[in-house]
Amino acid sequence: MAEIRIGTCSWADEALSKHWYPPGVKAGERLPYYAEHFDTVEVDSTYYRLPDEGMVERWAARTPEEFVMHVKAFGLMTRHPVKLESLPPDLRDEASVDERGRVERPSREFRGKVIRRFLDALEPLRSSGKLGGILFQFPSYVVYKDPSLDYLRWARDQLGDDEMLVEFRHASWLDDEHRYDTLSFLEELGATHVIVDAPRIEGAKNLVPSVQALTSPTAYVRFHGRERFDYLYSDDELNEWIGPLRQLSEQAEQAYAFFNNNATSPDGRGGRMAQAAANAKELQRLLQAEKVPVSGPS
Repeated sequence: MAEIRIGTCSWADEALSKHWYPPGVKAGERLPYYAEHFDTVEVDSTYYRLPDEGMVERWAARTPEEFVMHVKAFGLMTRHPVKLESLPPDLRDEASVDERGRVERPSREFRGKVIRRFLDALEPLRSSGKLGGILFQFPSYVVYKDPSLDYLRWARDQLGDDEMLVEFRHASWLDDEHRYDTLSFLEELGATHVIVDAPRIEGAKNLVPSVQALTSPTAYVRFHGRERFDYLYSDDELNEWIGPLRQLSEQAEQAYAFFNNNATSPDGRGGRMAQAAANAKELQRLLQAEKVPVSGPS
């Protein structure tokens, strides 16, 4: 059985910064403190702006040897429009913008340049053995159709030896008609299907069901909350995942679970607590109690 590594989506969002880190922990000390509690993290800031190598070097230097960082793809890589200023200055002149100043629908050639710049910046993590996968979270307007499959195939080629993690946001990918073909396609690509726990709204097209299937040796689960990210899971809701996580760990070579509920809830003592960190710690405890292999304090 693969040991399940548990973490949060970001180590520096507002909820964590204000309500999880001890008072006085400076910005540069947060990642080392985080790494004392969790041995993996998902870097989501890279969705908004391309990383630079110096910053990534600091991430690698501030984490232990066995730490794993998965990195969310920059918005342009997943067919989201991005602000022109989010690009490095030397790429801005090549980008065409819409009336709102956003870069949208660039050429494959330009996207390729952006992806190469993104991947080059991750070299400090790659060379230190700390780079996990690249999370491609597609928007809800990317639906199951041939041009979408073609883009996925092209994007996978751009990544070379790096692992591609794919999360869909439109129900067409995992509905009864397309589920088998979608999973088979990801397996053919060697890409990882990202399993989600998300709000359950019947008929919603911008939400996908939780399909607990592997398309690569990696099991990757993202917990978004049951009410659009501002949600604290109960123990009963986390316990629903003990069996599925056990099964996934039996099938996978490596397994990860990340909490993306990035708001706060009352802590029962008159204060607030960060939902993601609280749920990540609690899931660690519940899995340990059920003898499911999980990383974290014994």
